[in-house]
Amino acid sequence: MSDGQKLFGALAEFANPAELFHACEKVRDAGYGAWDAHTPFPVHNLDRAMGLGSSKVPWICLVTGLSGAIGGFLLQVWVSMHASPLVISAKPLMSWQAFVPVTFELGVLCAAAGAVIGMLFVNRLPHHHSPLFESERFKKASDDGFFISIEAEDPKFDREATAQFLQGLGASHVELIVDG
Repeated sequence: MSDGQKLFGALAEFANPAELFHACEKVRDAGYGAWDAHTPFPVHNLDRAMGLGSSKVPWICLVTGLSGAIGGFLLQVWVSMHASPLVISAKPLMSWQAFVPVTFELGVLCAAAGAVIGMLFVNRLPHHHSPLFESERFKKASDDGFFISIEAEDPKFDREATAQFLQGLGASHVELIVDG
């Protein structure tokens, strides 16, 4: 590595999804935290092999949806009873049945917005560039390549030991990726 470049991490290529799956289990069991698997298509149960927990996005979606519905309902109650009370055809000021469509639609709108914003936040997006994109081999990740990348920021990362560990998992190729 030359001046101005720092080590991003190690990238290991595997021959097929089965090898990648078993390698992910071993990386997880070794205690690495800042790592990821890259495949051209979804691999069944790879998230479990990586030790990933359940997503926070459904909870974000629930909270924002309920907040939107409750907020919409309360706004309609306030307008109907306090801001602009109008008695029309002897209808009571608090006619909650008329508030259901707007309450429902605001709940759905806020839940959808919460899902999108939550997904972007949880996935740390937008992430416009990754040093992995500089690797010639990594271009196969969108076609027929199966990779594990372990970032140098991981406390367990050691330049030589991590590369040897990945090679020992059956990687066909291991390379160190520089950032910069």
